[in-house]
Amino acid sequence: MKSISFAGHTREELRLLAPTTLVVLPLGATEQHGPHLPVGTDYYTVEHLGLEAAKAAAKQIPVVVAPALPYGCSEHHLPFGATLSLQTEVYYRVVCDLLRSLALDGFRSVFLLNGHGGNHELIQLAARDTALKHPIRVGAASYWHLAWEGLVGLDAHQGAGLPGHAGRFETSVMLALRGPMVSSKRPHRDVVVGSDPNRPTPLWRNERHGSWQAIDGYTDSPDNATAELGERYLPVLIDSVARTLIEFYRSAA
Repeated sequence: MKSISFAGHTREELRLLAPTTLVVLPLGATEQHGPHLPVGTDYYTVEHLGLEAAKAAAKQIPVVVAPALPYGCSEHHLPFGATLSLQTEVYYRVVCDLLRSLALDGFRSVFLLNGHGGNHELIQLAARDTALKHPIRVGAASYWHLAWEGLVGLDAHQGAGLPGHAGRFETSVMLALRGPMVSSKRPHRDVVVGSDPNRPTPLWRNERHGSWQAIDGYTDSPDNATAELGERYLPVLIDSVARTLIEFYRSAA
């Protein structure tokens, strides 16, 4: 395979690859990330993780990475501006249409790698519904769930949400990935609650109107972020995603 980039292949090459090759589709967002992070944070992060994890996985399995989707379901961030969002039903249909396209292209294995919390439940629905309609296997997961144990081992959950939003974790990752884009003036927050190390997602939801405005669009204290922390997190994230891709692909055998 000359490249892991889906977009870098010709139609003839992709026709040959389709029956036996895993497609990774990174799913990001373009939305406000506090006063200090670029609005492309989720897109930049998941694109990087998808490409680097696929490079690692390609040593063992055939894999290509589709162009990352830069828009997500970000309705809860619209009050802040600086956000490009697809409504819930539209986003669901977009992901289903992309999966349908890959199925009609002849691909039989696709992994949706998510980088934005607002997409999480919708990609799982899209994966289920597509697999009911087409002869294709679809995996769907958010990258922080795949790396949860490794991140907890690095204390990434302590005193911060994991992944949170525009807090210590995301800011550290962006400092490592695209440091010049991160503002040197980062807000501080004294009261933060760490994530439960044993529970990547809450057992029940507590949605409240105006909750994002109440916390000014970020969840914990980004002034505690460092590039060094980000550089510790990234290898764990990449390795966890790569191992998942390999396991998913081989589970079809």
